[in-house]
Amino acid sequence: MSTTTTEPDTAPLDRAVTALRAGRESWAATGTAERIALLERMLPRIAQGAPAMVADAARAKGYEATSSWAAEDWVTAPWALAQTVGAYLHVLRRLADGRDPVPAGAVRERDGRTVVDVFPATATDRLLLNGFSAQVRTLPGTTREQALARAAGTYRGRPADPGVALVLGAGNVAAITPLDILHKLCQDNQVVLAKMNPVNAYLRPHFEAVFQEFVDRDWVRFVDGGAAEGAYLTGHEGIDTIHVTGSERTHDAIVWGTDGDAARRRREDTPLNTKPFTSELGGVSPCIVVPGPWSDADLRFQAEHIVTSKMNNSGHNCVASQILVVPRDWDGTERLLDEIRRVLRRLPARTDYYPGAAGRLRAVVDAHPGAEHPAGPGGATLVADVSGEGDPMLTDEVFASALGVVRLEGDDPETFLRRATDFANDTLPGTLGATLLVHPRTERAHRAAVDAAVDGLRYGTLGINCWSAFGFLLGYTPWGAYPGHTRQDIGSGIGFVHNAFMLEDVEKTVLRAPFAPSPRGLFTGAPSLSPRPPYFVTNRTGRTTMRRLTGFTAAPKVSKLPGIFLSALRG
Repeated sequence: MSTTTTEPDTAPLDRAVTALRAGRESWAATGTAERIALLERMLPRIAQGAPAMVADAARAKGYEATSSWAAEDWVTAPWALAQTVGAYLHVLRRLADGRDPVPAGAVRERDGRTVVDVFPATATDRLLLNGFSAQVRTLPGTTREQALARAAGTYRGRPADPGVALVLGAGNVAAITPLDILHKLCQDNQVVLAKMNPVNAYLRPHFEAVFQEFVDRDWVRFVDGGAAEGAYLTGHEGIDTIHVTGSERTHDAIVWGTDGDAARRRREDTPLNTKPFTSELGGVSPCIVVPGPWSDADLRFQAEHIVTSKMNNSGHNCVASQILVVPRDWDGTERLLDEIRRVLRRLPARTDYYPGAAGRLRAVVDAHPGAEHPAGPGGATLVADVSGEGDPMLTDEVFASALGVVRLEGDDPETFLRRATDFANDTLPGTLGATLLVHPRTERAHRAAVDAAVDGLRYGTLGINCWSAFGFLLGYTPWGAYPGHTRQDIGSGIGFVHNAFMLEDVEKTVLRAPFAPSPRGLFTGAPSLSPRPPYFVTNRTGRTTMRRLTGFTAAPKVSKLPGIFLSALRG
Protein backbone atom coordinates (compact mmCIF):
# COMPACT_ATOMS: atom_id res chain seq x y z
CA MET A 1 0.00 0.00 0.00
CA SER A 2 1.54 3.27 -1.14
CA THR A 3 1.38 6.47 0.82
CA THR A 4 1.45 10.01 -0.51
CA THR A 5 3.39 12.84 1.01
CA THR A 6 3.05 16.58 0.79
CA GLU A 7 6.76 17.09 1.38
CA PRO A 8 8.20 18.96 -1.61
CA ASP A 9 11.11 17.70 -3.67
CA THR A 10 13.61 20.32 -2.54
CA ALA A 11 16.55 19.24 -4.69
CA PRO A 12 15.58 21.28 -7.80
CA LEU A 13 14.75 24.25 -5.58
CA ASP A 14 18.15 24.07 -3.90
CA ARG A 15 19.91 23.79 -7.25
CA ALA A 16 18.10 26.88 -8.52
CA VAL A 17 19.05 28.91 -5.45
CA THR A 18 22.67 27.73 -5.66
CA ALA A 19 22.93 28.75 -9.31
CA LEU A 20 21.50 32.18 -8.61
CA ARG A 21 23.81 32.79 -5.70
CA ALA A 22 26.71 32.02 -8.01
CA GLY A 23 25.37 34.48 -10.59
CA ARG A 24 24.38 37.39 -8.38
CA GLU A 25 27.76 39.12 -8.43
CA SER A 26 28.04 39.02 -12.21
CA TRP A 27 24.58 40.54 -12.62
CA ALA A 28 25.41 43.33 -10.18
CA ALA A 29 28.55 44.03 -12.21
CA THR A 30 26.69 44.14 -15.53
CA GLY A 31 26.88 47.68 -16.86
CA THR A 32 24.09 49.80 -18.28
CA ALA A 33 25.13 49.28 -21.89
CA GLU A 34 25.01 45.48 -21.56
CA ARG A 35 21.66 45.66 -19.76
CA ILE A 36 20.30 47.69 -22.65
CA ALA A 37 21.55 45.07 -25.11
CA LEU A 38 19.98 42.26 -23.09
CA LEU A 39 16.60 44.00 -23.02
CA GLU A 40 16.80 44.81 -26.72
CA ARG A 41 17.33 41.14 -27.46
CA MET A 42 14.30 40.23 -25.35
CA LEU A 43 11.90 42.10 -27.63
CA PRO A 44 12.10 39.82 -30.69
CA ARG A 45 11.70 36.79 -28.44
CA ILE A 46 8.52 38.34 -26.99
CA ALA A 47 7.17 38.97 -30.48
CA GLN A 48 8.08 35.50 -31.75
CA GLY A 49 6.46 33.73 -28.82
CA ALA A 50 3.41 35.98 -28.51
CA PRO A 51 0.89 33.93 -30.56
CA ALA A 52 1.67 30.71 -28.67
CA MET A 53 1.58 32.50 -25.31
CA VAL A 54 -1.84 33.98 -26.11
CA ALA A 55 -3.15 30.66 -27.39
CA ASP A 56 -2.11 28.84 -24.22
CA ALA A 57 -3.61 31.54 -21.99
CA ALA A 58 -6.90 31.51 -23.91
CA ARG A 59 -7.14 27.74 -23.82
CA ALA A 60 -6.52 27.69 -20.08
CA LYS A 61 -9.34 30.19 -19.56
CA GLY A 62 -11.81 28.25 -21.65
CA TYR A 63 -11.95 29.87 -25.09
CA GLU A 64 -10.10 29.84 -28.39
CA ALA A 65 -7.29 32.18 -29.36
CA THR A 66 -9.61 33.50 -32.08
CA SER A 67 -12.27 34.54 -29.55
CA SER A 68 -12.87 38.23 -28.94
CA TRP A 69 -11.99 37.54 -25.31
CA ALA A 70 -8.41 36.80 -26.40
CA ALA A 71 -7.80 40.54 -26.82
CA GLU A 72 -7.19 40.62 -23.06
CA ASP A 73 -4.50 37.97 -23.42
CA TRP A 74 -2.64 40.09 -25.97
CA VAL A 75 -2.97 43.09 -23.63
CA THR A 76 -1.92 41.41 -20.39
CA ALA A 77 0.76 39.08 -21.71
CA PRO A 78 3.01 39.96 -24.67
CA TRP A 79 2.02 43.62 -25.07
CA ALA A 80 2.40 44.49 -21.37
CA LEU A 81 5.77 42.73 -21.33
CA ALA A 82 7.03 44.44 -24.49
CA GLN A 83 5.71 47.80 -23.27
CA THR A 84 7.53 47.48 -19.94
CA VAL A 85 10.78 46.35 -21.55
CA GLY A 86 10.48 49.39 -23.81
CA ALA A 87 9.95 51.64 -20.79
CA TYR A 88 13.11 50.37 -19.11
CA LEU A 89 15.02 50.78 -22.36
CA HIS A 90 13.86 54.38 -22.65
CA VAL A 91 15.18 55.20 -19.17
CA LEU A 92 18.40 53.17 -19.39
CA ARG A 93 19.26 54.79 -22.72
CA ARG A 94 18.89 58.18 -21.10
CA LEU A 95 21.30 57.09 -18.38
CA ALA A 96 23.75 55.64 -20.92
CA ASP A 97 23.73 58.98 -22.77
CA GLY A 98 24.70 60.79 -19.59
CA ARG A 99 21.27 62.31 -19.02
CA ASP A 100 19.15 62.22 -15.90
CA PRO A 101 16.59 59.38 -15.89
CA VAL A 102 13.71 61.84 -15.52
CA PRO A 103 13.55 64.96 -17.69
CA ALA A 104 13.80 68.03 -15.47
CA GLY A 105 10.70 69.52 -17.09
CA ALA A 106 8.61 66.54 -16.01
CA VAL A 107 9.08 67.29 -12.30
CA ARG A 108 7.34 70.25 -10.71
CA GLU A 109 5.82 71.47 -7.49
CA ARG A 110 2.06 71.96 -7.29
CA ASP A 111 0.20 73.14 -4.22
CA GLY A 112 3.17 72.31 -2.04
CA ARG A 113 3.60 68.79 -3.43
CA THR A 114 6.08 67.41 -5.94
CA VAL A 115 4.58 65.64 -8.94
CA VAL A 116 6.24 63.83 -11.85
CA ASP A 117 4.74 63.46 -15.32
CA VAL A 118 5.66 59.91 -16.34
CA PHE A 119 3.36 59.28 -19.31
CA PRO A 120 3.38 59.93 -22.21
CA ALA A 121 7.14 59.51 -22.24
CA THR A 122 7.74 59.37 -26.00
CA ALA A 123 6.25 60.74 -29.21
CA THR A 124 4.91 57.26 -29.95
CA ASP A 125 3.05 57.26 -26.64
CA ARG A 126 1.39 60.55 -27.58
CA LEU A 127 0.36 59.16 -30.93
CA LEU A 128 -0.87 55.69 -29.98
CA LEU A 129 -2.47 56.62 -26.65
CA ASN A 130 -3.54 60.15 -27.39
CA GLY A 131 -5.25 61.77 -24.43
CA PHE A 132 -3.88 59.26 -21.90
CA SER A 133 -1.53 60.55 -19.21
CA ALA A 134 -0.05 59.55 -15.88
CA GLN A 135 1.40 61.57 -13.03
CA VAL A 136 3.21 60.32 -9.94
CA ARG A 137 2.57 62.17 -6.72
CA THR A 138 5.36 61.93 -4.18
CA LEU A 139 5.11 61.72 -0.42
CA PRO A 140 4.57 64.95 1.52
CA GLY A 141 7.83 66.72 2.18
CA THR A 142 9.58 65.43 -0.95
CA THR A 143 11.14 68.33 -2.84
CA ARG A 144 11.56 68.64 -6.57
CA GLU A 145 15.31 68.41 -6.16
CA GLN A 146 15.01 65.21 -4.13
CA ALA A 147 12.69 63.59 -6.67
CA LEU A 148 15.19 64.30 -9.45
CA ALA A 149 18.27 63.29 -7.45
CA ARG A 150 16.91 60.03 -6.04
CA ALA A 151 15.55 58.54 -9.26
CA ALA A 152 17.43 55.46 -10.53
CA GLY A 153 19.80 55.63 -7.57
CA THR A 154 21.39 52.23 -8.21
CA TYR A 155 22.62 53.54 -11.59
CA ARG A 156 23.91 56.82 -10.16
CA GLY A 157 26.27 55.86 -7.41
CA ARG A 158 24.03 54.44 -4.69
CA PRO A 159 25.46 51.08 -3.58
CA ALA A 160 23.23 48.02 -3.90
CA ASP A 161 24.08 44.68 -2.34
CA PRO A 162 23.77 41.78 -4.78
CA GLY A 163 21.13 39.34 -3.66
CA VAL A 164 18.67 36.63 -4.60
CA ALA A 165 15.01 37.66 -4.76
CA LEU A 166 12.15 35.20 -4.56
CA VAL A 167 9.16 36.18 -6.70
CA LEU A 168 6.04 34.19 -5.87
CA GLY A 169 4.10 34.41 -9.10
CA ALA A 170 0.42 35.21 -9.36
CA GLY A 171 -1.92 32.82 -11.15
CA ASN A 172 -4.37 35.28 -12.68
CA VAL A 173 -2.59 37.67 -15.07
CA ALA A 174 0.23 36.40 -17.27
CA ALA A 175 2.40 39.51 -17.16
CA ILE A 176 2.59 39.81 -13.37
CA THR A 177 5.47 37.39 -12.90
CA PRO A 178 7.76 38.61 -15.72
CA LEU A 179 7.17 42.26 -14.83
CA ASP A 180 8.09 41.55 -11.20
CA ILE A 181 11.24 39.80 -12.43
CA LEU A 182 12.19 42.87 -14.48
CA HIS A 183 11.66 45.10 -11.48
CA LYS A 184 13.95 43.02 -9.28
CA LEU A 185 16.64 42.79 -11.97
CA CYS A 186 16.62 46.36 -13.19
CA GLN A 187 15.82 48.32 -10.04
CA ASP A 188 16.79 46.22 -7.04
CA ASN A 189 19.87 44.82 -8.82
CA GLN A 190 18.98 41.31 -7.68
CA VAL A 191 18.83 38.00 -9.48
CA VAL A 192 15.48 36.23 -9.34
CA LEU A 193 13.99 32.87 -8.50
CA ALA A 194 10.41 32.89 -9.78
CA LYS A 195 8.08 30.22 -8.47
CA MET A 196 5.21 29.77 -10.90
CA ASN A 197 1.68 29.68 -9.55
CA PRO A 198 0.04 26.29 -10.21
CA VAL A 199 -2.89 28.04 -11.93
CA ASN A 200 -0.76 29.34 -14.80
CA ALA A 201 2.36 27.20 -14.59
CA TYR A 202 1.76 26.45 -18.29
CA LEU A 203 3.38 29.84 -18.98
CA ARG A 204 6.75 28.74 -17.64
CA PRO A 205 8.19 27.63 -21.03
CA HIS A 206 7.15 30.98 -22.55
CA PHE A 207 8.84 32.94 -19.79
CA GLU A 208 11.97 30.81 -19.95
CA ALA A 209 12.18 31.54 -23.67
CA VAL A 210 11.76 35.29 -23.13
CA PHE A 211 14.39 35.35 -20.34
CA GLN A 212 16.64 32.83 -22.09
CA GLU A 213 19.87 34.81 -21.77
CA PHE A 214 19.19 35.56 -18.13
CA VAL A 215 18.57 31.87 -17.41
CA ASP A 216 21.71 30.85 -19.27
CA ARG A 217 23.80 33.24 -17.17
CA ASP A 218 22.30 32.22 -13.79
CA TRP A 219 20.43 35.49 -13.29
CA VAL A 220 16.88 34.10 -13.45
CA ARG A 221 15.44 30.70 -12.62
CA PHE A 222 11.87 29.39 -12.80
CA VAL A 223 10.50 26.59 -10.63
CA ASP A 224 7.10 25.00 -10.23
CA GLY A 225 5.20 24.04 -7.11
CA GLY A 226 2.44 24.91 -4.72
CA ALA A 227 2.21 26.08 -1.13
CA ALA A 228 4.75 23.57 0.18
CA GLU A 229 7.42 24.62 -2.30
CA GLY A 230 6.64 28.28 -1.64
CA ALA A 231 6.98 27.80 2.11
CA TYR A 232 10.30 26.02 1.68
CA LEU A 233 11.69 28.79 -0.48
CA THR A 234 10.52 31.67 1.70
CA GLY A 235 12.50 30.17 4.57
CA HIS A 236 15.53 29.24 2.46
CA GLU A 237 18.78 30.72 3.75
CA GLY A 238 19.83 31.47 0.17
CA ILE A 239 16.87 33.80 -0.43
CA ASP A 240 17.50 37.43 0.52
CA THR A 241 14.22 39.19 -0.33
CA ILE A 242 10.65 38.19 -1.18
CA HIS A 243 7.98 39.70 -3.41
CA VAL A 244 4.51 38.20 -3.55
CA THR A 245 1.38 38.99 -5.51
CA GLY A 246 -1.64 37.35 -3.96
CA SER A 247 -3.79 37.69 -0.89
CA GLU A 248 -3.39 39.03 2.62
CA ARG A 249 -3.65 35.42 3.83
CA THR A 250 -0.59 34.43 1.79
CA HIS A 251 1.47 37.25 3.25
CA ASP A 252 0.42 36.48 6.82
CA ALA A 253 1.14 32.77 6.43
CA ILE A 254 4.69 33.54 5.31
CA VAL A 255 5.44 36.22 7.88
CA TRP A 256 3.59 34.97 10.97
CA GLY A 257 3.13 31.26 10.26
CA THR A 258 -0.04 29.18 10.35
CA ASP A 259 0.22 27.44 13.70
CA GLY A 260 -1.52 28.29 16.96
CA ASP A 261 1.06 30.96 17.80
CA ALA A 262 0.59 32.97 14.61
CA ALA A 263 -1.82 35.45 16.19
CA ARG A 264 0.50 35.99 19.15
CA ARG A 265 3.49 36.58 16.89
CA ARG A 266 1.53 39.10 14.90
CA ARG A 267 0.30 40.87 18.03
CA GLU A 268 3.81 41.01 19.49
CA ASP A 269 5.42 41.77 16.11
CA THR A 270 7.80 38.81 16.35
CA PRO A 271 7.64 37.38 12.82
CA LEU A 272 8.85 33.95 11.80
CA ASN A 273 10.23 35.42 8.58
CA THR A 274 12.17 38.68 8.84
CA LYS A 275 13.41 38.95 5.26
CA PRO A 276 12.69 42.20 3.37
CA PHE A 277 9.24 41.72 1.90
CA THR A 278 7.23 43.58 -0.72
CA SER A 279 3.75 42.65 -1.84
CA GLU A 280 0.72 43.47 -3.95
CA LEU A 281 -2.40 41.97 -2.38
CA GLY A 282 -5.54 43.46 -3.90
CA GLY A 283 -8.71 44.49 -2.09
CA VAL A 284 -12.25 45.69 -2.85
CA SER A 285 -11.86 48.28 -5.60
CA PRO A 286 -14.42 51.02 -6.21
CA CYS A 287 -15.53 52.75 -9.39
CA ILE A 288 -16.99 56.13 -8.43
CA VAL A 289 -19.47 57.81 -10.80
CA VAL A 290 -19.77 61.58 -10.36
CA PRO A 291 -23.14 63.12 -11.33
CA GLY A 292 -23.04 65.37 -14.36
CA PRO A 293 -24.46 66.17 -17.79
CA TRP A 294 -23.99 62.70 -19.27
CA SER A 295 -25.57 62.15 -22.67
CA ASP A 296 -27.03 58.83 -23.76
CA ALA A 297 -23.81 58.16 -25.67
CA ASP A 298 -21.76 58.93 -22.56
CA LEU A 299 -23.82 56.47 -20.54
CA ARG A 300 -23.35 53.75 -23.16
CA PHE A 301 -19.60 54.31 -23.43
CA GLN A 302 -18.98 54.42 -19.68
CA ALA A 303 -21.20 51.35 -19.18
CA GLU A 304 -18.82 49.51 -21.52
CA HIS A 305 -15.92 50.90 -19.52
CA ILE A 306 -17.40 49.73 -16.20
CA VAL A 307 -18.24 46.28 -17.55
CA THR A 308 -14.69 46.00 -18.90
CA SER A 309 -13.31 46.77 -15.46
CA LYS A 310 -15.43 43.91 -14.11
CA MET A 311 -15.41 41.29 -16.86
CA ASN A 312 -11.81 41.51 -18.04
CA ASN A 313 -10.29 38.15 -17.06
CA SER A 314 -13.71 37.17 -15.61
CA GLY A 315 -13.10 39.59 -12.76
CA HIS A 316 -10.02 37.66 -11.61
CA ASN A 317 -8.04 40.89 -11.18
CA CYS A 318 -6.84 42.52 -7.98
CA VAL A 319 -8.31 45.85 -9.14
CA ALA A 320 -11.45 44.57 -10.83
CA SER A 321 -14.25 47.04 -10.08
CA GLN A 322 -16.24 45.34 -7.34
CA ILE A 323 -18.31 48.25 -6.04
CA LEU A 324 -19.91 50.84 -8.30
CA VAL A 325 -20.48 53.97 -6.21
CA VAL A 326 -23.30 56.10 -7.64
CA PRO A 327 -25.42 59.08 -6.55
CA ARG A 328 -28.78 57.88 -5.23
CA ASP A 329 -30.86 60.71 -6.69
CA TRP A 330 -28.98 61.48 -9.91
CA ASP A 331 -31.19 61.00 -12.96
CA GLY A 332 -28.37 59.14 -14.71
CA THR A 333 -28.00 56.36 -12.16
CA GLU A 334 -30.79 54.06 -13.32
CA ARG A 335 -30.04 54.80 -16.97
CA LEU A 336 -26.41 53.84 -16.40
CA LEU A 337 -27.40 50.59 -14.69
CA ASP A 338 -29.73 49.75 -17.57
CA GLU A 339 -26.85 50.26 -20.00
CA ILE A 340 -24.63 48.02 -17.87
CA ARG A 341 -27.29 45.29 -18.01
CA ARG A 342 -27.51 45.72 -21.78
CA VAL A 343 -23.74 45.37 -22.21
CA LEU A 344 -23.63 42.27 -20.01
CA ARG A 345 -26.41 40.62 -22.01
CA ARG A 346 -24.51 41.14 -25.26
CA LEU A 347 -21.18 39.71 -24.17
CA PRO A 348 -20.11 36.24 -25.30
CA ALA A 349 -20.30 33.61 -22.58
CA ARG A 350 -17.21 32.86 -20.52
CA THR A 351 -16.38 31.04 -17.32
CA ASP A 352 -15.11 32.13 -13.93
CA TYR A 353 -12.11 29.85 -14.21
CA TYR A 354 -10.05 30.81 -11.17
CA PRO A 355 -10.06 28.28 -8.30
CA GLY A 356 -12.62 29.10 -5.63
CA ALA A 357 -14.62 31.47 -7.82
CA ALA A 358 -17.79 29.35 -7.71
CA GLY A 359 -17.84 29.36 -3.91
CA ARG A 360 -17.22 33.11 -3.70
CA LEU A 361 -20.00 33.82 -6.20
CA ARG A 362 -22.34 31.49 -4.33
CA ALA A 363 -21.67 33.48 -1.13
CA VAL A 364 -22.64 36.68 -2.96
CA VAL A 365 -25.91 35.18 -4.20
CA ASP A 366 -26.69 33.66 -0.80
CA ALA A 367 -26.31 37.09 0.78
CA HIS A 368 -28.41 38.74 -1.97
CA PRO A 369 -31.34 36.56 -3.05
CA GLY A 370 -32.42 39.32 -5.44
CA ALA A 371 -29.10 39.39 -7.28
CA GLU A 372 -29.48 39.75 -11.04
CA HIS A 373 -27.90 37.70 -13.82
CA PRO A 374 -28.51 39.86 -16.91
CA ALA A 375 -26.89 37.35 -19.24
CA GLY A 376 -28.65 34.37 -17.64
CA PRO A 377 -27.35 31.58 -15.38
CA GLY A 378 -23.59 31.39 -15.41
CA GLY A 379 -23.22 35.03 -16.46
CA ALA A 380 -22.09 37.99 -14.42
CA THR A 381 -23.84 38.74 -11.12
CA LEU A 382 -25.19 42.24 -10.50
CA VAL A 383 -26.25 43.33 -7.00
CA ALA A 384 -28.05 46.58 -7.77
CA ASP A 385 -28.32 47.89 -4.21
CA VAL A 386 -25.67 46.95 -1.67
CA SER A 387 -26.50 48.65 1.60
CA GLY A 388 -26.17 46.32 4.59
CA GLU A 389 -23.38 46.78 7.09
CA GLY A 390 -20.99 43.86 6.92
CA ASP A 391 -22.21 42.90 3.44
CA PRO A 392 -19.69 40.44 1.92
CA MET A 393 -19.55 42.58 -1.21
CA LEU A 394 -18.10 45.34 0.99
CA THR A 395 -15.81 43.22 3.12
CA ASP A 396 -14.43 40.45 0.88
CA GLU A 397 -12.66 40.52 -2.46
CA VAL A 398 -14.91 38.39 -4.68
CA PHE A 399 -12.23 37.93 -7.38
CA ALA A 400 -14.90 36.85 -9.85
CA SER A 401 -17.67 38.29 -12.03
CA ALA A 402 -19.84 40.00 -9.41
CA LEU A 403 -20.52 43.75 -9.38
CA GLY A 404 -22.23 45.50 -6.49
CA VAL A 405 -23.82 48.96 -6.51
CA VAL A 406 -23.71 51.35 -3.56
CA ARG A 407 -25.95 54.43 -3.70
CA LEU A 408 -24.86 57.45 -1.70
CA GLU A 409 -26.76 60.62 -0.95
CA GLY A 410 -25.66 63.78 -2.74
CA ASP A 411 -26.85 64.66 -6.21
CA ASP A 412 -24.44 67.60 -6.47
CA PRO A 413 -20.78 66.83 -7.21
CA GLU A 414 -19.31 68.46 -4.07
CA THR A 415 -21.47 66.57 -1.59
CA PHE A 416 -21.28 63.30 -3.47
CA LEU A 417 -17.50 63.40 -3.88
CA ARG A 418 -16.95 64.04 -0.17
CA ARG A 419 -19.17 61.10 0.76
CA ALA A 420 -17.75 58.82 -1.91
CA THR A 421 -14.18 59.57 -0.83
CA ASP A 422 -14.99 58.86 2.81
CA PHE A 423 -16.85 55.67 1.87
CA ALA A 424 -14.01 54.34 -0.29
CA ASN A 425 -11.34 55.19 2.28
CA ASP A 426 -13.15 54.11 5.43
CA THR A 427 -15.48 51.26 4.40
CA LEU A 428 -13.83 49.31 1.59
CA PRO A 429 -10.76 47.20 2.44
CA GLY A 430 -7.72 47.69 0.25
CA THR A 431 -5.77 50.61 -1.18
CA LEU A 432 -4.49 49.29 -4.51
CA GLY A 433 -6.66 50.97 -7.14
CA ALA A 434 -9.77 53.09 -7.61
CA THR A 435 -11.50 54.57 -10.65
CA LEU A 436 -13.25 57.95 -10.82
CA LEU A 437 -15.61 58.75 -13.73
CA VAL A 438 -16.32 62.46 -14.12
CA HIS A 439 -17.61 64.45 -17.09
CA PRO A 440 -15.09 67.10 -18.24
CA ARG A 441 -17.63 69.88 -17.85
CA THR A 442 -18.34 68.74 -14.30
CA GLU A 443 -14.63 68.72 -13.51
CA ARG A 444 -14.17 72.24 -14.85
CA ALA A 445 -17.19 73.56 -12.95
CA HIS A 446 -16.25 71.82 -9.69
CA ARG A 447 -12.48 71.81 -9.90
CA ALA A 448 -11.85 72.18 -6.17
CA ALA A 449 -14.16 69.28 -5.29
CA VAL A 450 -12.61 66.96 -7.89
CA ASP A 451 -9.08 67.96 -6.85
CA ALA A 452 -9.96 67.27 -3.21
CA ALA A 453 -11.20 63.79 -4.13
CA VAL A 454 -8.08 63.04 -6.19
CA ASP A 455 -5.90 64.21 -3.33
CA GLY A 456 -7.96 62.44 -0.67
CA LEU A 457 -8.55 58.99 -2.15
CA ARG A 458 -6.00 56.72 -0.50
CA TYR A 459 -5.13 54.39 -3.37
CA GLY A 460 -1.80 53.56 -4.99
CA THR A 461 -3.32 54.09 -8.43
CA LEU A 462 -6.28 56.35 -9.17
CA GLY A 463 -7.72 56.36 -12.66
CA ILE A 464 -9.70 59.41 -13.77
CA ASN A 465 -11.94 58.24 -16.62
CA CYS A 466 -9.49 55.36 -16.84
CA TRP A 467 -9.75 51.97 -15.17
CA SER A 468 -6.95 51.94 -12.61
CA ALA A 469 -5.65 48.61 -13.97
CA PHE A 470 -4.25 50.49 -16.97
CA GLY A 471 -1.50 51.69 -14.65
CA PHE A 472 -0.33 48.09 -14.32
CA LEU A 473 0.40 47.97 -18.04
CA LEU A 474 2.39 51.09 -18.88
CA GLY A 475 5.77 50.24 -17.35
CA TYR A 476 6.52 53.82 -16.38
CA THR A 477 3.84 53.94 -13.69
CA PRO A 478 4.58 52.70 -10.15
CA TRP A 479 2.20 49.91 -9.18
CA GLY A 480 1.39 49.07 -5.58
CA ALA A 481 -0.72 49.90 -2.56
CA TYR A 482 -1.04 53.33 -1.01
CA PRO A 483 1.81 53.76 1.51
CA GLY A 484 1.22 53.19 5.20
CA HIS A 485 0.60 49.46 5.56
CA THR A 486 2.76 47.45 7.96
CA ARG A 487 3.53 43.77 8.20
CA GLN A 488 1.07 43.58 11.12
CA ASP A 489 -1.65 45.25 9.06
CA ILE A 490 -0.63 44.45 5.51
CA GLY A 491 -3.80 45.53 3.66
CA SER A 492 -3.04 45.72 -0.07
CA GLY A 493 0.70 45.36 0.45
CA ILE A 494 3.94 47.27 0.78
CA GLY A 495 6.11 48.71 -1.97
CA PHE A 496 5.82 49.64 -5.63
CA VAL A 497 6.90 47.64 -8.69
CA HIS A 498 7.21 48.52 -12.42
CA ASN A 499 8.14 52.24 -12.09
CA ALA A 500 10.66 52.34 -14.96
CA PHE A 501 11.85 55.84 -14.01
CA MET A 502 12.82 54.25 -10.68
CA LEU A 503 11.31 57.04 -8.62
CA GLU A 504 11.60 57.08 -4.84
CA ASP A 505 9.11 58.46 -2.29
CA VAL A 506 6.02 57.49 -4.31
CA GLU A 507 2.59 58.12 -2.82
CA LYS A 508 0.26 57.39 -5.75
CA THR A 509 -0.12 57.35 -9.50
CA VAL A 510 -2.92 59.38 -11.09
CA LEU A 511 -4.01 58.22 -14.56
CA ARG A 512 -6.19 60.16 -16.98
CA ALA A 513 -7.97 59.05 -20.14
CA PRO A 514 -10.51 60.65 -22.49
CA PHE A 515 -14.04 60.65 -21.08
CA ALA A 516 -15.42 60.02 -24.58
CA PRO A 517 -13.80 58.51 -27.66
CA SER A 518 -12.89 60.42 -30.80
CA PRO A 519 -14.58 62.35 -32.31
CA ARG A 520 -17.24 62.66 -29.61
CA GLY A 521 -14.76 64.15 -27.17
CA LEU A 522 -15.25 67.41 -29.03
CA PHE A 523 -18.73 67.64 -27.54
CA THR A 524 -17.58 66.99 -23.97
CA GLY A 525 -14.90 69.67 -24.13
CA ALA A 526 -12.01 67.20 -23.85
CA PRO A 527 -11.08 66.16 -27.40
CA SER A 528 -8.54 63.49 -28.26
CA LEU A 529 -7.65 61.26 -31.17
CA SER A 530 -8.29 58.02 -29.27
CA PRO A 531 -11.14 55.76 -30.44
CA ARG A 532 -12.80 53.17 -28.22
CA PRO A 533 -9.90 51.54 -26.33
CA PRO A 534 -8.92 48.12 -27.71
CA TYR A 535 -8.98 46.64 -24.20
CA PHE A 536 -12.73 47.31 -23.88
CA VAL A 537 -14.58 43.98 -23.80
CA THR A 538 -16.99 45.45 -26.37
CA ASN A 539 -14.28 46.35 -28.89
CA ARG A 540 -15.00 44.51 -32.15
CA THR A 541 -11.38 44.56 -33.36
CA GLY A 542 -9.55 44.52 -30.04
CA ARG A 543 -7.74 41.25 -30.68
CA THR A 544 -6.42 42.38 -34.07
CA THR A 545 -5.47 45.82 -32.78
CA MET A 546 -3.57 44.42 -29.81
CA ARG A 547 -1.80 41.82 -31.95
CA ARG A 548 -0.60 44.57 -34.28
CA LEU A 549 0.26 46.89 -31.41
CA THR A 550 2.32 44.15 -29.77
CA GLY A 551 4.28 43.69 -32.99
CA PHE A 552 4.91 47.43 -33.20
CA THR A 553 5.94 47.74 -29.55
CA ALA A 554 8.44 44.90 -29.92
CA ALA A 555 9.84 46.24 -33.22
CA PRO A 556 8.70 49.81 -33.96
CA LYS A 557 8.38 50.64 -37.66
CA VAL A 558 6.38 53.49 -39.17
CA SER A 559 5.04 51.09 -41.81
CA LYS A 560 3.13 49.22 -39.08
CA LEU A 561 1.17 52.26 -37.89
CA PRO A 562 -1.52 52.40 -40.62
CA GLY A 563 -2.62 48.85 -39.85
CA ILE A 564 -2.91 49.65 -36.12
CA PHE A 565 -4.94 52.80 -36.78
CA LEU A 566 -7.23 51.09 -39.29
CA SER A 567 -8.05 48.28 -36.88
CA ALA A 568 -8.45 50.64 -33.90
CA LEU A 569 -10.86 52.92 -35.73
CA ARG A 570 -13.08 49.95 -36.61
CA GLY A 571 -13.35 48.90 -32.96
